[in-house]
Order: sequence, then structure tokens, then C-alpha cells
Amino acid sequence: MKIGMIGLGRMGANMAARLLDAGHEVVGLDRHPEERTELAKDGAYLVTSYDELIAKLEAPRAIWLMIPAGAVEAVIGELQPRLAAGDAIVDAGNSHFQDDLRRAQALATDGIHFVDVGTSGGVWGRDRGYCQMVGGEPEVVQRLAPILAALAPSFETAPRTPGRSGELRPEEHGYLHCGPHGAGHFVKMVHNGIEYGLMAAYAEGMNILRHANAGKARTGVSAETTPIECPEMYRYDFDLPAIAEVWRRGSVIASWLLDLLAASLAKSPDLAEFTGRVSDSGEGRWTLKAAIDESVPAPVLATALGERFGSRGEADFAHRLLAALRYEFGGHEEVHS
Repeated sequence: MKIGMIGLGRMGANMAARLLDAGHEVVGLDRHPEERTELAKDGAYLVTSYDELIAKLEAPRAIWLMIPAGAVEAVIGELQPRLAAGDAIVDAGNSHFQDDLRRAQALATDGIHFVDVGTSGGVWGRDRGYCQMVGGEPEVVQRLAPILAALAPSFETAPRTPGRSGELRPEEHGYLHCGPHGAGHFVKMVHNGIEYGLMAAYAEGMNILRHANAGKARTGVSAETTPIECPEMYRYDFDLPAIAEVWRRGSVIASWLLDLLAASLAKSPDLAEFTGRVSDSGEGRWTLKAAIDESVPAPVLATALGERFGSRGEADFAHRLLAALRYEFGGHEEVHS
């Protein structure tokens, strides 16, 4: 199958390479074509304009967008007048599902189809494959099935779930048509919200282990700092890389995220090259907004998102205000250890 791909960055280039390996034809458009020479050597046809991209594809065309959510609107604006009825635009970035609904409706006025694909796999997807959560019209999703299957992991990536039998279903191959427009990005949105919580749980647990030697610290008596009740109980010097490694084997909290955690600690046990500033790309916020709209409690995800804000200094003023209030009502001085 031939597909157009706009956006050949970290994710897009790896996706294009995986499609080429599977025998598909890729026509690629990127802001920096000079950096994509390897793809050209592998068989991709690189173009420099929307018109050239459209001309290189046969109807009904399929164009895959692997670009930041903030750029999707402008790119669709360039594509819509150039496409014909029956063509399809696939947004495989991290767009908001509500934007999908609006875009699908606007494109439908010209008979152009829209498919949203929530994609998980990161920079490892080139070799591991990409988990894909898809929204759109069934017949259009079916038309794209060869592309989805080529990008997806193999069935052997995970053992078959007990209770499943018979013919393998698409979700067992790593991609799923989740429902109508927006459904794919809705499922991916919640996926990323869960990811926030999982990452926070690992980080908090490891931090408790790292400070399990707090009883060894020699601190004077202070009215401003509550001492450890039983310092003799907190004299452990744990080997965090070793603990992460043992947890990977047979533990109920084993996961790919734990694998990545273990790899990070093996390379740098104190993680000194990182400042601890953690960004959020929007999905955590959108997940909480959906939870509020649905009246569904999500305290773990809310806390994980709040911690990301705090890591970027957004809590600094609140902390200063707390210190100021303690000083005002009790004369409590700040203690800097």
C-alpha cells in the first residue's frame, strides 16, 4: 500500500522505516528533508510540497500526520482543498478527541474521511512496534488495516490472555478500532493519564528507598522540624539499580516502564544529568477534564499531574506563602538543611 506521511521526526521517521520494511510505499514530507536522507536510501520518496505529495499518491489517498497537536489544524487546512472525495487524513499524534469530532465533520463536507490513531511506542516503536488505538468509520479503518498491521507489534509480543481462543483478533496484534471519530484519541488520552500515575508511583517508591538511610543523618533538635521517631530503624543503604533489576523478574509490578527505569538507573544511579523538570503534553489534563465531566474520581492521576506542575516551579509561590503564613502566626523561621 502507498501512503503519504507528513512529519518525519523521531516517531514519524521510525514509522516510515517500519512501513518500508514491511513492503509499503511511503511518500514523505518534512520541514527538514535534508535530515531524512536515510529514509530516502531505504526507499522512501521525499517531497518538498503539499502539491507534490498529493501528486505522488493514487486515489483514494491516505495521508498520515505525525506532527504536534498544535500543528494539525494548519496542515489539514493545507490538505483539504487539495484532496478529493474518498481520500483520508489520519492524525496519529496526540490531539484532543474533541478536535477530532470537529475536524471529521468539517472534512466530511468535501467527502474526505478522517481517522484518529492514538499511538504508543515512543522511540522504541521502530523495532518493537506501535500500539494503536483507532477511531473513525469502519470501512475506512479497514482500508488502512495493512498499514496498522505493519506498524503494530507482533502477536508474540505478549502471551495470549487466558480465556481467549480461536482466531486472533486485531487487538491481539496491537491495534484496535475503538469506535467512531475521536474514540482512538480518547483511549490514548486515558492511556497517557494512566502512564502519569504509573510513572509517579515508581518515582515515589524509589525515592522512599533512596532516603531509607535518613536515620544516619546527624541533625540537632529543632522546633521547626519533626525528627524521625525511631532513627535506628532508618539506616538502610539500598542499591536502587539492583532493586529495580530484581523487581523486573517475577514481581507483580514488573512492566516495560520498570525495564526503562532499571536501564536509567544502571546508566546513572543518581540521575545527576536530569534536573527533575517534568513536562506534560496535555493528555493528563484532558483525562482529568473527562473524569470531571463524567463525575468519575481520579485522585491518583490528579496528584500525578499536579506533581508535574510542581516540578516546573509552579508550586514555588504557594510554598513561599506557606512559609510566610507560618512565620506570621507563629514566628516560625524557615529551616534550610
